[in-house]
Amino acid sequence: MINIVLFRPEIPQNTGNIGRTCVLTNARLHLIGPMGFSINDKTVSRAGLDYWSELDVTLYGSYEELREKYKDSKFYFSSTKGKKIHSEVEFEDEVFIVFGRESSGLPEYIMEENRENLFRVPMAETSTRSLNLSNTVAIVAYEALRQLGYPDMK
Repeated sequence: MINIVLFRPEIPQNTGNIGRTCVLTNARLHLIGPMGFSINDKTVSRAGLDYWSELDVTLYGSYEELREKYKDSKFYFSSTKGKKIHSEVEFEDEVFIVFGRESSGLPEYIMEENRENLFRVPMAETSTRSLNLSNTVAIVAYEALRQLGYPDMK
C-alpha cells in the first residue's frame, strides 16, 4: 500500500479528487494542516462523490508530526524542482509520497532536507506553471503501483 501526503492543500476539489484516487488504488491519504478549507466542506465530498466514506484518511497538525509518527518510513517528495523524474524513483511498499500546496509547492526547508528524494513529473516548457495537483498525484500513484505490480487491484 502506498501513502499519499498532501502538505497544506488549498483547493477542496483537488483533495476530493485525490481522495477518490486513493480509494480506488487502496492508498492511504495523509493531510497536513492547516488546510485552505474544512475537511467537511461540501466541495471535498462532492469531488470525492460517494467514495469519501471509504477513504483511509489521517489529519496532522504539522509536517513534523507526520515524520515523527513514521520516522522509519521511506519518503519521496514531488516538486517541479526535482532532478529525477517520477519513473526513475524506486517506489517500495508502504512508501510515503509527499505533494506540496497548489499555489507554492513544498517549502524550501522540506526540499533542502530531502534533496535526494525529490522527483518531478516531466512537462513541456510553457508559460503554465505545472500540472494540476490531482493529476500529478494520479500519475505518480499509478507509477508507484505499476512498480509494485498493482497490489490488490484487478
